Amino acid sequence: MINFFRLCIGLSLIGSLPASELQFFIGTSGREAPGILQATLESDTGKLSSPRVIAEAKGASFLAISKDRQTLYATLDLGQGDGGVGAFQLRGGQTARLLNTQPSQGKNATHVALDQQGKFLLVANYGSGSIASFPLNPDGSLQAKKDFFAYQGRGHHQVRQEASHPHGAFFDQQNRFVYVPDLGLDKIFIYALKEGRLDSSTQSSAELSPGSGPRHLAFHPHLPIAFVVNELSLTVAVMKVDSHTGQLSLGQVISSLPEGVEAKGVTSSAVFCSPNGKNLYVANRGHDSLAVFSISSEGQLTLIQNLLNVPATPRGFGLSPDGRWLVCAGQKSGTLNVYRIDPVSGKLSDTHQSVAAPGASCILFLDSI
Repeated sequence: MINFFRLCIGLSLIGSLPASELQFFIGTSGREAPGILQATLESDTGKLSSPRVIAEAKGASFLAISKDRQTLYATLDLGQGDGGVGAFQLRGGQTARLLNTQPSQGKNATHVALDQQGKFLLVANYGSGSIASFPLNPDGSLQAKKDFFAYQGRGHHQVRQEASHPHGAFFDQQNRFVYVPDLGLDKIFIYALKEGRLDSSTQSSAELSPGSGPRHLAFHPHLPIAFVVNELSLTVAVMKVDSHTGQLSLGQVISSLPEGVEAKGVTSSAVFCSPNGKNLYVANRGHDSLAVFSISSEGQLTLIQNLLNVPATPRGFGLSPDGRWLVCAGQKSGTLNVYRIDPVSGKLSDTHQSVAAPGASCILFLDSI
């Protein structure tokens, strides 16, 4: 571990990258987590650079980046379980500079997201059942909390759903609505955006089957469809989005595991849709696999691959903006592994390339939307 840190201290953030190199950031969490890391991927070969620490930050398990690529935002652990958010200025060949932090107004901040105009940031407090919004200053720093919503209730699972546990906040592509999957309540809360605020008068929700545990969602780039990954039931829900009201209607529900696989100790985590809208990818922890689905012209899913032996406990992954590569973060293995995406089928093949990244939990490509 000491050698890893010495290596990171001796390296600096790349300021100007060759056209063939794609830059990405890594969020980390756990005892071995060094903070926020940065690495590059060679677009022709899939070769990874060794990650380097660009900011020491405890609890930086999830990241978001500003539209001008100048500011990186991260969840933080402020101690005693109190959550926080931090704004970090990216400075080319130097380490990132902390602009400021704000308390997340809750426990265990687990997800951050920027609205499509880059004017404010949302944070989900998994541990205390709430979300909060923070307007941004012109320099990218965070203003004090503006909106705050707390949820009450419990779900079907006695241990995992004893209370509300919002696991993320997601803006639609038109920046008209916000969707908050609540793992504890088996609901997705929906808000309309009005003048840069979440309109409390429009709050509604879409319900999923008891024990589903909705975690994250991904929008199809062309169809009015949202794909919701359910952490506890190990399924993906295909939900139609009403473009006028923002409401969600449940359609297909499909397993992220092959038929007959033992599900004990397995939980689903990240979900992403390919840039061309032809495939959906889901990570399964415990089973340590990546599920690949084909997407029909109507948005229906068909499981076409379940790739085994990915990094242990794949909490997060990222798709390269060119749609050619998937970088998977193994939180338990402490590695990043690269998989080639077939341009026709969307299936994955292991490149057998791996680099160390202690506590890796989130992958964010520089050109991610």
